Amino acid sequence: MSDNDLSKDLERISTKTMADVVELHLREYLKKKSFKPGDALPKETELAAALGVSRNVVREALSRLRMLGMIESRKKRGMILANPDVLGAFERVLDPLILDQDTLRDIFELRLVLEMGLADLLYKRKTVQDIEELETIVRNEVNKKQQPFRVKHEIAFHGKLYRMTGNNTFMRFQSMLLPVFEYVVAEEIKNSGEAEVGSITHGDLVDILRTGTPDDFRRGMKEHLRPHFERLR
Repeated sequence: MSDNDLSKDLERISTKTMADVVELHLREYLKKKSFKPGDALPKETELAAALGVSRNVVREALSRLRMLGMIESRKKRGMILANPDVLGAFERVLDPLILDQDTLRDIFELRLVLEMGLADLLYKRKTVQDIEELETIVRNEVNKKQQPFRVKHEIAFHGKLYRMTGNNTFMRFQSMLLPVFEYVVAEEIKNSGEAEVGSITHGDLVDILRTGTPDDFRRGMKEHLRPHFERLR
């Protein structure tokens, strides 16, 4: 009998532990009952009885949900559904020194795509003061052509763009991506001796923001980031 024939006759045994199963059931229960942040969960004894498992198993499953920020303990109320910190776990592991090259490349590509997608929010929320602050950042660069390339100029300029969106998740995500950006650019410089910039400079992007359209800005940002895309390929 071949391995293929045998796999058809025998169902694979699940490698999930009891705590895995209980955690999954609890997640489904919270969704089914439409729990909202602040709502109290049933007591451990009630959950254990309903699921037909020991309190230790329920406690381990709840501990996992607590580590994910999904639930938290409150005095006199027990466990409640929390407003989870969706970026918290990501933030703790986003360290270039512990990530492999493929993951670093993927995250760097994500950053590039995000920046091309900022256009509509920027045009919706930009102010005269924002433009003036961008102009100040540009004036502090070496020159309009951005030569030689400096990571600190990229961080100052692009960080301001993220702040202009008024989106707190965007701003936090950008600060989380900075170590990855700095690491990848440092590798580019080490391998090629320099980090080339596109023909559209920071100064050009400010001009586009002042008088252009969101589509103009997207095209400009794509050209500004083009050398990074080319090196990734």
